[in-house]
Amino acid sequence: MDQRTKQLPADERRAHTVATVLALAAERDPIEITTAAIAERMQVTQGALFRHFPSKEDIWRAVLQWVGGELLARTEAAAAAARSALDSLEAMFMAHIALVAEHPGLPRLLFGELQRAQDTAAKRVARSIVKRYRDRLLVLLAHGKSNGEIPEAIDDDAAATMYIGMVQGLIVQSLLSGNVKQLRSAAPGAFHLYRRAISSATGRRA
Repeated sequence: MDQRTKQLPADERRAHTVATVLALAAERDPIEITTAAIAERMQVTQGALFRHFPSKEDIWRAVLQWVGGELLARTEAAAAAARSALDSLEAMFMAHIALVAEHPGLPRLLFGELQRAQDTAAKRVARSIVKRYRDRLLVLLAHGKSNGEIPEAIDDDAAATMYIGMVQGLIVQSLLSGNVKQLRSAAPGAFHLYRRAISSATGRRA
């Protein structure tokens, strides 16, 4: 057992567990990731792992909670630094893509969890994340309308759905190609088309 890992404080041990699961998910099908595999990679016993996480479901929930917190923090910071509503939407989009590119195991883990028939704690965390993310998009779309960047005729719900679908579509394509890193190169062109679509009716270049 790695003595440094053994002596980690509880918060650091939990963070280490999350990072380990994401790393394993980048290498193999998440359904194949057992608590034994996680403990082995961390160089701890399963007993030590279960002292912090009573079950595998608790581990998955912790991973998705970290993902959600990181996603919302990064995208909100990126949006806040932008000059306009459309720029904020683009900054959020690029920050989201960057997070996935940094952690290629993330979409595998999330999509795998969402395919489960049961309404797990991890799925409930995922739904909460999507709702908060979507609410942020709706605020920015409304702001874009108020300052004239986005035409009033645009359906906010449809625009938010298209935005989220665009992110998911790029991720699925990268998984099919086996190269999540390509997200970074594909994202700018995809958002350019989205930006033109929701701003074209203003009669000016976005």
